[in-house]
Amino acid sequence: MHKRTKIKIAIFVLLVGMACMFTAVVTDHWAVLSPRVDKLNETCEAAHFGLWRLCKKHIYISSENYVEGHGCGPISLPGEENCTYFRHFTPGQDAEIFEYKTQKEYNISAAAISIFSLAFMILGSLCLAGSCTGKGKGRDYLLKPAGMFFAFAGLCAFISLEVMRQSVKRMIESEDTIWIEYYYAWSFACACTGFVLLFLTGITLLILSMPQMPRNPWETCMDAEPEQVE
Repeated sequence: MHKRTKIKIAIFVLLVGMACMFTAVVTDHWAVLSPRVDKLNETCEAAHFGLWRLCKKHIYISSENYVEGHGCGPISLPGEENCTYFRHFTPGQDAEIFEYKTQKEYNISAAAISIFSLAFMILGSLCLAGSCTGKGKGRDYLLKPAGMFFAFAGLCAFISLEVMRQSVKRMIESEDTIWIEYYYAWSFACACTGFVLLFLTGITLLILSMPQMPRNPWETCMDAEPEQVE
């Protein structure tokens, strides 16, 4: 396969990875939390959240959708939903679940790191745009920083995922919280997909932009002109 074709495939995969990561950052289905259900024919409060927003949903639990030993839900059941944005960088009253009963610092860190991931994606996209519109050697030269930026974006996505995972883990393990069950939802899956595609394809793009090594190093030595001895 021609080198330019490989680069085009890599760029397409990077576009998919960027779309997945952007979707994960702006949506609020990273994790779903469920409290214990003690009585039937009453409403319970489940929650799902992302980097910026927490949504609480009041779900009516009847005998038809009740499973003994399980928490409130599933979250897809109909119910009244109320969403509030986290005030990450301003003082004031935040959602109680994140202000007093959870490790709020984890969520702030995950959100901040995700911004770095988006910034690296923008820088990589600018380098790709310059590579596509450029000519000559400068065209391939811009692929190197583009690959590095996308690889860094993937690393930031991975760190954000791990921080969010630790945040959910601390919430469930805390004795003060009401949540007994959790699972990672589709926004978390989008972030995982974005991490894999951005990191691996960024490294691939960096390798493709490197000058091609000779198949046989001795060929270069034999073809070199002999030095003139004075």
